[in-house]
Amino acid sequence: MATDPKLSVEDLCVSFGPAAALKHISLQVFPRERLAIIGPAGSGKTTFLRSLNRLNDLEPAFSKTGRVLLDGQDIYAPDTDVPDLRRRVGMVYAVPVPLPWSVYDNIAYGPRLAGTRDRERLDQLVEESLKNAFLWDEVKDRLKDSALNLSGGQQQRMCLARVLALHPEVLLLDEPCSGLDPISTAKIEDALAILRERYSIILVTNNTKQAARASDRTAFFLMGELIEIGPTQQLFTNPAHHRTAGYITGRFG
Repeated sequence: MATDPKLSVEDLCVSFGPAAALKHISLQVFPRERLAIIGPAGSGKTTFLRSLNRLNDLEPAFSKTGRVLLDGQDIYAPDTDVPDLRRRVGMVYAVPVPLPWSVYDNIAYGPRLAGTRDRERLDQLVEESLKNAFLWDEVKDRLKDSALNLSGGQQQRMCLARVLALHPEVLLLDEPCSGLDPISTAKIEDALAILRERYSIILVTNNTKQAARASDRTAFFLMGELIEIGPTQQLFTNPAHHRTAGYITGRFG
């Protein structure tokens, strides 16, 4: 694993008005690493993800202390290009949000917005992105069809492809398999196994078995605090904290 982290989170505290959502979070994410984040509802997992590409900025009464560094640069610095940050740190949400256009136009939207007009290049990006999301073989003859006609699992993989078309450096996935069938879930996990060769991946999941399958390290969050982080196999077989053990075994309380 590379020595220099891709992302460094240093003593991050996040509040929405008087309510503290994250408390003194410090961790690192390395290049070509899959980090899973687990924990009960309300533990701050999604807030943490949204802190990494400044989506929390859109929330009223948001405030934060601490730093988030991407390649050593503070993403909250005044001169940060936030749209470029969100291209570099792309996010896939729990519920797929296909745009009401064709499959092709969904994938090509981001590159077009970024200035790509050459049709051959757009075709290449669409095919490459759909292949990386394990969706190409299912939709290659349906690129002109509405994305709304895809199944839920296909829509989620298309949303992943839409992020990949912008060539991000970090992928954030917020419970991307919630509500999906086992086959669709397996395809997304297969895609993440391949994508880790090129990206840093942070996966929020409520499925501890998925975390065990699809991550290199795992972090356990509880009530806005980072309780434990370590190699996934170690954390699941010999957790250092009793609250982590209770959550993993289903005896959390």
